[in-house]
Amino acid sequence: MIKNFIFYAIVFLPGSNTFDWDNEEIGTPGAFLIRNNHHSEFYLKSLTLEDVPSHGVIHFPCNSWVYPASKYQNDRVFFSNKTYLPAETPISLLKYREEELENLRGDGKGQLQEWDRVYDYEVYNDLGNPDKGPQHARPVLGGSTEYPYPRRGRTGRAPAKSDPKYESRLNLALSLNIYVPRDERFGHLKLADFLSYALKSIVQVLKPEFESIFDKTPNEFDSFEDVLKLYEGGLEVPEGVVKVIRDNVPLEMLKEIFRTDGERFLKFPLPQVIAVDKFAWRTDEEFAREMLAGINPVMIRSLEEFPPASKLDPKVYGDQTSTITKEHIESNLEGHTINEVIIERKLFILDHHDALMPYLRRINSTSTKTYASRTLLFLQKNGTLKPLAIELSLPHPEGDQHGAISKVFVPEEKGVENSLWQLAKGYVGVVDSGYHQLISHWLHTHAVIEPFIIATNRQLSVLHPIYKLLHPHYRDTMNINALGRQILINAGGALEVTVFTSKYSMEFSSMLYKDWVFPEQALPQDLLKRGVAVKDSSCPHGLKLLIEDYPFAVDGLEIWFAIKTWVQDYCSVYYKDDESIKKDAELQSWWKELREKGHGDKKEEIWWPKMQTREELIETCTIIIWIASALHAAINFGQYPYGGYPPNRPAISSKLVPEKGTPEYDELLANPDKTYLKTFTSQFKAVLGISLVEILSRHSSDEVYLGQRDTENWTSDAEALEAFAKFGKKIEDIEEGMKRMNNDEKLRNRYGPVKMPYTLLYPSSEGGLTGRGIPNSVSI
Repeated sequence: MIKNFIFYAIVFLPGSNTFDWDNEEIGTPGAFLIRNNHHSEFYLKSLTLEDVPSHGVIHFPCNSWVYPASKYQNDRVFFSNKTYLPAETPISLLKYREEELENLRGDGKGQLQEWDRVYDYEVYNDLGNPDKGPQHARPVLGGSTEYPYPRRGRTGRAPAKSDPKYESRLNLALSLNIYVPRDERFGHLKLADFLSYALKSIVQVLKPEFESIFDKTPNEFDSFEDVLKLYEGGLEVPEGVVKVIRDNVPLEMLKEIFRTDGERFLKFPLPQVIAVDKFAWRTDEEFAREMLAGINPVMIRSLEEFPPASKLDPKVYGDQTSTITKEHIESNLEGHTINEVIIERKLFILDHHDALMPYLRRINSTSTKTYASRTLLFLQKNGTLKPLAIELSLPHPEGDQHGAISKVFVPEEKGVENSLWQLAKGYVGVVDSGYHQLISHWLHTHAVIEPFIIATNRQLSVLHPIYKLLHPHYRDTMNINALGRQILINAGGALEVTVFTSKYSMEFSSMLYKDWVFPEQALPQDLLKRGVAVKDSSCPHGLKLLIEDYPFAVDGLEIWFAIKTWVQDYCSVYYKDDESIKKDAELQSWWKELREKGHGDKKEEIWWPKMQTREELIETCTIIIWIASALHAAINFGQYPYGGYPPNRPAISSKLVPEKGTPEYDELLANPDKTYLKTFTSQFKAVLGISLVEILSRHSSDEVYLGQRDTENWTSDAEALEAFAKFGKKIEDIEEGMKRMNNDEKLRNRYGPVKMPYTLLYPSSEGGLTGRGIPNSVSI
């Protein structure tokens, strides 16, 4: 039996230390304790012991800030890179393994400080600021059946003075000081810090100044050429505003955000969607293609009944059945009837009706004016989708119980009908853009993954194999989420200003969390549920895509099954049978806490895996890694390439469709482009929105991508290292396959009229604004 022992290091000054021992009988070093008697913290990346008798080299990956001893109740402990299931832990390490987990859980009391390492849960009671007045109050999300939500990390700040159920807010100037466990903070190369400072600058300095510009000079874009000046020449800014910005934003940041040295122009890089052709985004083919290869390719589904029905309660919302008729669409079905194309699975829908209708009356009471929408599409012989009809719906003016008031628009080539069709596509873009930002992006990646991070650190020791598997996929997520709560998704934050749902944004996301089902986050299950794939044992991975040229699904399935194979290979090293899963005390505690606390508002759901088999563990870990890496990459890093040109992805609409006989209708007849821009693209919100999505679409220069680790000696187990090397090679091969497909002119959905190849699931990338790359984690 190999004996393990603990050795001790006391640090007075940063520097190297030497440890000697002569007695081989003492055993193998398995951990070390360290006490920092210096007056300031230091970052301990790793410790390596060389020439260990009978063992050679032993690595201790640390990657942690060590604060002065006065900040801790216990000395810090770091373990070697050996992996142990709880029952297999050497007796000499067991006490330290358990004590370290207790330290990370904390006691649930008091305000947490910069040096704390505590992971704990809290509801989203920090988005509103009732102390500033009722207009700044927002519902508490989480802990109720009305507003269920995943949990976030606890900070322990004092309650608000006016309402103790809320947590007090940090002053905006202190945004970067919001608590997250110390080792979760941005602490690596400066671009990550730049991102957080840039976000803070936009919200704290630029947003008020932009508002002052456009309040005083409420000019709107008169033409698409005016919008293009944002990229080609720049938007002139009054000298006084430039001085405020120059005095408050570091010069290097001004250069990075606006390509300016503080001159009177705001200038942005050219988004890929208009890089080759400035107007191809307006084509119907591109409008439809972006449902398969854009930034929200997870919504389109097969239409299995006609007309489209609603699942809303008719007692509350009346008849919400679609008013689209066969006369609207049958002339565009290549000679087929509606029944034929439904049977052949060639009719699809982008449905933003049921999700939005319950909130639409409230949303339209704000400055937003928009519609619930249904978009029908037909799969043509050439593999592309053809939009057939768009239905725009409003709540009945006499009350919800009377159903919806709907208008149907169909494609037209010219005249006012074409202008109305372009407007209808714009309204679909507004709703899809908001759903993307709030649900597909924030809720379904950022928010749902945070409870997994907290539970993993509280219940799985760093010695545990599943901790080692998942840990890289949690990097920077708690930090970016905390920053988001402080300046982006809070009451009056940037999201409420730039998304059509306005002050109802976060409670709208809570309503959609009610529909979130963990097993359905697996890509194959998602595709089957949406009816865009069917099971077929003769096809790769046992799935047949009904839209063969569906870039997100094609590339995503390759990545999904590569992750799953890696997880299966890795888990098989440590778990030889189902019984070993059941007997793993830490694993069972982790899964229990995740369900009952982290996603506690869904603890009674019967769909949660029971965590009794290896297959359940493998599927669960694959889903977690998929959400944190590939799903987030596909949803996030195309925001600027597609949405950096606001007319293509408008986020807000300020007017409804003009009615005949009104001045607005006459203006539509006279200048349809100006009407489009006045409806969807205000200068202030365009500039603020572009600024935000550019930063959120960037990679940090030290990003770690899928198939990579930032610590070479993360484990001592040769089988695990071999499986990971195999995974890394598979990821490289998949990327080469994607490049070959992007050169195949028959696959029109991979590049479209805008001549923009689908690269969002290319695993590798450089730093910056690249429109490609799958980071291991939700890191921005």
